[in-house]
Amino acid sequence: MRRPGEMKTFRSEMPAPAGVGIGMIWVPEGSPIDVDVRLESVSEGVLATGTVSAGLVGECARCLTEVTDERDFELQDLYYYPGRPAEEDALFIVDEHIDLEQPMRDAIVLELPFIPLCREDCLGLCPECGFVLNDDPDHAHQAQVDPRWSALLELKDQVDHT
Repeated sequence: MRRPGEMKTFRSEMPAPAGVGIGMIWVPEGSPIDVDVRLESVSEGVLATGTVSAGLVGECARCLTEVTDERDFELQDLYYYPGRPAEEDALFIVDEHIDLEQPMRDAIVLELPFIPLCREDCLGLCPECGFVLNDDPDHAHQAQVDPRWSALLELKDQVDHT
């Protein structure tokens, strides 16, 4: 593929490498990642354009329940021929091969939600007891009495029992 304009497609399934994710959502290590890439020869090297599909696992940022999702991520990167002038962090073709791991990792991580939710209208947890409010939106507690009045409540209870 050294002549500009030549094109090949590449479809494969590969196991997810470790550490693909951020904070509360990630791609489980070893889970299948589907890669569908078009490789196009250009004068500087090979342009890789395509889609990466991966299953996501994580925790809802509001209620801490498990979140699962299947998403597609777009990638587009230029791999330079060896000896070509390129920026310091550029990708290069090595022994007529390209390594898609770092561009795939970047495509996934940059598109992951920073605050994953189990659903858009997630109610979160009760601030008093930690109950998942999605299970019962009407969950409530009796009004808390100011601790400064607790001695008077004890006297009231004694009077009520006599």
